[in-house]
Amino acid sequence: MSNVIDWPMLRAILAVAEEGSMTGAAKALGTSQPTISRLIRAAEEVAGDYLFFRDERGFTPSSFCDTLIAEAREIREALSRASLKVAGEQPSAEGRVRITASVFVTTHILPPILADIRAAHPAIKLDVVATDSTENLLFHEADIALRMYRPTQLDTVTVHLGDLPLGLYASRSFVEAHGMPSSVDDLRDFGMVGYDRDDRIIRAMREMGMLVTRNWFTVTTDDQVAYWEFVRAGCGVGVGQGVVAERSPDVVQVMPELELPSLPVWLTAHQRLRHQPRVAAVWEMLAEEVGGVCG
Repeated sequence: MSNVIDWPMLRAILAVAEEGSMTGAAKALGTSQPTISRLIRAAEEVAGDYLFFRDERGFTPSSFCDTLIAEAREIREALSRASLKVAGEQPSAEGRVRITASVFVTTHILPPILADIRAAHPAIKLDVVATDSTENLLFHEADIALRMYRPTQLDTVTVHLGDLPLGLYASRSFVEAHGMPSSVDDLRDFGMVGYDRDDRIIRAMREMGMLVTRNWFTVTTDDQVAYWEFVRAGCGVGVGQGVVAERSPDVVQVMPELELPSLPVWLTAHQRLRHQPRVAAVWEMLAEEVGGVCG
């Protein structure tokens, strides 16, 4: 057994401190909970004391652990800077580019665009992180990010590609069974597909003057891919992205006169990587094709 606290141990300690649990740390680092637990135990054996105290809030670091966490953050930042420097100086348009986008965009918008990128740049391989959480460009967790909000991270280059129109949609089978809603009251009576814990639909519709409550929703989910499938299956009226709905012959737009807020789309990358040839090649095609989808 090692008699020093090495980087894998420090990395596990930092992840537990930031995530508040062994399970969260394992997910953040892409490993298993037993591996995190083993690394923490090994570090505690070297330190000769407990590093975390378990309480109702999760894992609370000891005072000695706090000093290790500070050191771990400095090491992580130094490694990140070194990684970005090496990546930014690679001269050719080949290698891997890591893209992150929401699960819905990854599922419904990116596939043909990624195929075009691969056809145009066969020497570039693509790693795609489909997630609704924020990947950290500063720590090189992704090279390029597509966001539905303007990123505010330091040292990044950000471009607004356009906006994705939103509308209300229902399946053809739903309309055949219930008729076409023509008013806000109809939406309440017909039933809508809504979010579960996420209140964005309720807040957005209230801002438009509609007194929407959760009781309007007959089926709810916070998974946006599942949400759209529920609308397509006929579970109720729901909000959808126009470009995706146009590709779905089994749905129709309802109340098209009701103008919903659109979704802004932002493309962002770390400034050290933006003009690295492989990243620049993927950036330019994403900007052109996603921008074309936005209109």
